[in-house]
Amino acid sequence: MARFDRLKVFNTILETGLVPLFYEAKLEISQKILKALYDGGARVAEFTNRGDGAIDVFNPLAEFAASACPSLILGVGSIVDAPTAALYLARGAHFVVGPSLNAEIARLCNRHKIAYLPGCGSASEISQAEEVGAEIVKVFPGNSVGGPPFVKAVMGPMPWSRLMPTGGVEATQESIGEWIKAGAACVGLGSGLVKQDWVKAGKFEEISGLTRQALGWIAEARKK
Repeated sequence: MARFDRLKVFNTILETGLVPLFYEAKLEISQKILKALYDGGARVAEFTNRGDGAIDVFNPLAEFAASACPSLILGVGSIVDAPTAALYLARGAHFVVGPSLNAEIARLCNRHKIAYLPGCGSASEISQAEEVGAEIVKVFPGNSVGGPPFVKAVMGPMPWSRLMPTGGVEATQESIGEWIKAGAACVGLGSGLVKQDWVKAGKFEEISGLTRQALGWIAEARKK
């Protein structure tokens, strides 16, 4: 049974407004990245299923998170089919994120009371995702579907939607502020936050610092 239930996952994402995402093939480095995000204030993190051995890294990473980052909720991203989602759920994933909407994944996650955040690129897809139970919908790729103006346009006729733009969100006050003010409930940040040059140089404290800044920018933008 998952340590964090679905309501806790959704509420934490909405409260903090930030879902950092990353992939790293080496477990030791993945652990350092996760700890850096946690030390910076992140309480949710997405490990993306992008490498051949990703699932082998995820299980011990989830165990590490439970001991070293006890209040951090770890999920999996880049999931496009239900069988793969099931493998990660069995290994401790607390939420599932996909680049697209898949009804079979939605049914699987709903059956196990696991949060599912599907990727959508139109108002119709967002509506379909909400019909199958998605509380938060990933807007992807955020920069290609129209940027912040797209979010603002969708929120007009669909103000109940909770949107998480990913892909096109930069780790700057200007970019984050623009998305939040347009109506985004939260943002997904990948390589702009977990910078590969920092990872290679072992500058994990820099990741912590930028995470802390990003959370501050989100909080500030929400006040305006």
